[in-house]
Amino acid sequence: MKNNLCCGIAAIMLLASCGKSNVNPDSGGGNNNPGNPPPTQPTESVYLTNAKATHSYILSGYATPYGSYRVNTTTNTNSAFEWYVASQLYADAAMVQNGDASYKPYMKNTLQWLNKLIDKNSVSGGLFAAASLDGSNANGGKYVDDNALTGMAFLAAYDVSDSADKDAYLQAAQACAQWLINSGQWDNDFGGGFWWSTDKTVKPTQSNALALQLFCRLYKITGITDYKNWAISVNNWLNAQMYDSSTGLYIWQIEKNGTKDTYKFTYDNAIMIEAELLYADAMQDATYNTKAQALGNAMIRTLWDKTHNVFIFNTNDIRINPCYSGWATQAMIKLYESDNNTTWLNYAKGNIDAINVVLKNTALNGYYQYAGLDGAGRYTNLEGVDQAWMQRLQVLLSKYK
Repeated sequence: MKNNLCCGIAAIMLLASCGKSNVNPDSGGGNNNPGNPPPTQPTESVYLTNAKATHSYILSGYATPYGSYRVNTTTNTNSAFEWYVASQLYADAAMVQNGDASYKPYMKNTLQWLNKLIDKNSVSGGLFAAASLDGSNANGGKYVDDNALTGMAFLAAYDVSDSADKDAYLQAAQACAQWLINSGQWDNDFGGGFWWSTDKTVKPTQSNALALQLFCRLYKITGITDYKNWAISVNNWLNAQMYDSSTGLYIWQIEKNGTKDTYKFTYDNAIMIEAELLYADAMQDATYNTKAQALGNAMIRTLWDKTHNVFIFNTNDIRINPCYSGWATQAMIKLYESDNNTTWLNYAKGNIDAINVVLKNTALNGYYQYAGLDGAGRYTNLEGVDQAWMQRLQVLLSKYK
């Protein structure tokens, strides 16, 4: 997932940029004392308005008649990436969850397109990473994080669907999990863990954490013990090999030669927060709620830039990106939904506000890929995945801000 993409504005401006209330995050990090839910907003949240506008931009520039979405509008207009398209499904499911059933047809068309990426020549299946816009010429190898994220998007669609559609999304998610289990991507190198891709070059936190999310959700939904056992194995491996007790964060990856890359990525740790919350729920183990809170506080200490009110890309690359930095907003919202501590919402909002200041093209309602914290060096391309994530994140935030 990372390598598909990778190869501030003053605080007062940030706070005025969007939203119904100012943000004043606690500079010392979130506390664990429950607060009161914010009051119901009498008018449509600006974040919901933004999400709808971004979706209109997606339809105008990225959507195809096949249920897929172009990689971008400039350099790669004739192919689609699995995880970009799955992210759009994730975003549309959030709109349905928010009460807009008009997004259901987009979800169904995307499900049909993603099913075209299944490797028909392998008994374990699995979705290829890329294809032509119509779903032909599926190629690019298979990735654990892509398949796991796609499974989570299918389950988000499952949550907001009925009858036969619900069954189709669940079956699709289970197929993603079965590929993870049967693909040979998990082995005994470094005591276990999933390789990032079929090339088996690195074992990253995010691939394993997304797999953990998927196994937890499927165990909670189906009660199938195999999912529980896999969740336990992945969780144990992550905490034995990838957790850095000195920072309270999870490191990037282990390379094939055994080298540990210890950079800390915002989205790796955001994914782990959600994984711990899902593990707490699936296993009925409240200690993982506490672990998730501690991880949220560790993210604020190390990955939150206080000057620009935003989560950085990673500790070795102080830029911002709508998807990778924005993922922290989703994690902070999930923490709030778990413990009602409104401090998490302040960080969720501040992060989105900064992205809207630095990376939004206000004429298009789309988002550029990268920039420095103050907007310096801003990229000119607008990747489809970033549009999808800004749609999703802002509709999630609109429930509370």
